Amino acid sequence: MKRRTWILSALGATGALVVGWGVMPARSRLGSPDLMLPSQGDVALNGWIKIAADGGVILAMPRSEMGQGVHTALSMLVAEELDVPLSRVRLEQAGADSIYGNVAMLVASLPFHPLDSEGEHKPVKIKMGEWLVGKIARELGINATGGSSSIADLWAPLRMAAATARASLVQTAALAWQVPASDITIADGLMKHASGKSAHFGDMAAAAAGATPTGITTKPRAQWKLIGQAAPRTDIPAKVTGEARFGADVRLPGMLFATVQMCPMLGGSAASMDSQAALALPGVSKVVPLDAWGGGTAGLAVVGLTTWHALQGAQAVKVQWQPPAAGAADTTRIQADLLKALNTESGFTFHEQGVPTQAEKAAASRIDALYQAPYLAHATMEPMNCTAQVKDGRVEIWVPTQVPQMARAMAAKVAGVKEEQVTVHVTLLGGGFGRRLEVDFVGQAVQVAMACNGVPVQLSWSREEDMAHDFYRPMHLAKFQASLDPQGTVTSLRIKSAGDAITPRWMARAAPHLSGPIDMPDKTASEGLFDLPYGFASQHMSHVATRSGVPVGFWRSVGHSHNAFFSESFIDELALASRQDPLAFRLHWLKEAPRYAAVLQLAADKAGWGKALPAGHAQGLALHESFGSITAQVAEVSLDHGQIRVHRVVCAIDCGTVVNPDTVAQQVESSVLYGLSAALFGKIDIVAGVVQQSNFPAYPLITLAQAPQVDTHIVPSTRAPAGVGEPAVPPVAPAVGNALFALTGKRLRALPLVV
Repeated sequence: MKRRTWILSALGATGALVVGWGVMPARSRLGSPDLMLPSQGDVALNGWIKIAADGGVILAMPRSEMGQGVHTALSMLVAEELDVPLSRVRLEQAGADSIYGNVAMLVASLPFHPLDSEGEHKPVKIKMGEWLVGKIARELGINATGGSSSIADLWAPLRMAAATARASLVQTAALAWQVPASDITIADGLMKHASGKSAHFGDMAAAAAGATPTGITTKPRAQWKLIGQAAPRTDIPAKVTGEARFGADVRLPGMLFATVQMCPMLGGSAASMDSQAALALPGVSKVVPLDAWGGGTAGLAVVGLTTWHALQGAQAVKVQWQPPAAGAADTTRIQADLLKALNTESGFTFHEQGVPTQAEKAAASRIDALYQAPYLAHATMEPMNCTAQVKDGRVEIWVPTQVPQMARAMAAKVAGVKEEQVTVHVTLLGGGFGRRLEVDFVGQAVQVAMACNGVPVQLSWSREEDMAHDFYRPMHLAKFQASLDPQGTVTSLRIKSAGDAITPRWMARAAPHLSGPIDMPDKTASEGLFDLPYGFASQHMSHVATRSGVPVGFWRSVGHSHNAFFSESFIDELALASRQDPLAFRLHWLKEAPRYAAVLQLAADKAGWGKALPAGHAQGLALHESFGSITAQVAEVSLDHGQIRVHRVVCAIDCGTVVNPDTVAQQVESSVLYGLSAALFGKIDIVAGVVQQSNFPAYPLITLAQAPQVDTHIVPSTRAPAGVGEPAVPPVAPAVGNALFALTGKRLRALPLVV
């Protein structure tokens, strides 16, 4: 079956789309006022917006803040529509209703080619697929912060919620003052009329709660005053003063502290356990055996008066560990298995055009290459932690999580209560990168709290446990084959990759009741390979999904993070084979993709591509689309006694409408450093089931002295906002790798980059 036909059939589209799919509106995400937390003096006008007695605005916030600035950006959307100062928008955690679910993230999981699915003139099948998955996502209401989707998802719903609240307030004021609503203006949260009458929102909120305005529209772009302008991050002052509360900062009366010791072998368990010596230590109160919650590894937790006491106790427990029944994982064996799969299995075809076999038979020459990428850990600065209290049939947790509803479900499952009996407090996240899409540590915390007789307990992982029991970015291999005619023109490109599929594994852990019905070929495995913008006449891209036994999860930019290195490095190889400059070669094959060409040209111009560089320096470039944004980078590198030094990275990005340009620049800089750390150093080795890297000396990050200058150039756009938190990660590795080839003549086809 053809790819799209299979997808739509797998989703049960046949019957659902026959009857009027094109005219059925999406169910409203405005929500009822009773969804917001009741508080004295505040009046909810819908499921997103409350008005405080002093006229301030309270926004229900369903997305987690992990340094990406989403709390500021989403507040800006509301402040814009209501014409209030950004400082007058306060946040409260959103509830569990489906209106807060992330629809855009699920729609983006469809494996459609971006050149087919962008713009208003999409093929009908793509429109049908997006409509159906959007409908499913709207009903499921999965609240998740990931996939660089927060602004894209809430761009329309939040502005409409704020515009509806504005219309209700204006209509109420118009009735009270007996004037036309069109004659009322709003500035800085104050409604005014030419007659001299004025009121702030709080004065009209109670009466506005019963208003039913019609014909509501959001502000036209020409009237924007805040969107698109640099605004200070609202979360920074509290972080500077130390008032900001991350998960590890939670402190409750009488709280105990716990830490974990898990089986060193991934998926293993304890054959025997002697806790006598640990319990004899001062300040140690309990040793709790831990189940393998959420797909994690079994082990134990030690509870003490402080985290230090708990750590001392964990070291004193004597455990006999045993490997998993399926056998111990080993990266050398897994790599060999992936290579065998590449050579023997056909895989699932994500994209095909033209007739590749015919072009290959007629080729004058052929280029073959094998690329590979290792497992990677997330290495968030704040290790996994969760504070839990189980008391009087209820569970309360304080947790830095990207998936609060799934955390609630896990807590309810472990404690044996209904989800309605669980209260979740989402703290700030000291890094997420996809690791906090998992809830294994939540299950552990609740299990420990159940043994503490109603006393709250904060469970924290050590850095070593965090590194050794991650849900890793999968190891992947990709085989490239290109055909060229006698003139050196590329006539076909064939790519086959192999590696574990993340989404089915994550669904089985986080939402097992959905993993069967929605299990389909995982886009994340082939993204960045099947969706290239280059106009080669014949193409075939497939992926062989494997199951290595290593726990895998979403890592910042997911499949794009390694597939961009594969594809953009090979594009440079094709430029060399065609005897063309890498920039000129790409621009030639981007004639049917002008947005991509414009971004690439901007980055090249700003970096001075082709101009003289200091002796011993070279440039490399890369272009990649991910999460709806197109990013091009030019890296300038040199070698210092054999060590790779990246001096400057110039980045151009087309991410649609920009809400806060300062945040875009910050996220690009963050992405470059995160991606560069992985490109130069990142690697997780597993021997006999045991992860060999235990802390940052063996898994280093870019230091301040090593950090390059990062220049960000944003392409002006009137398109809807696209992703920003991840799209600048993928191009870093290939840009640096291509620069190293220009400098040394040596093609590096494996990560991390070693000259």
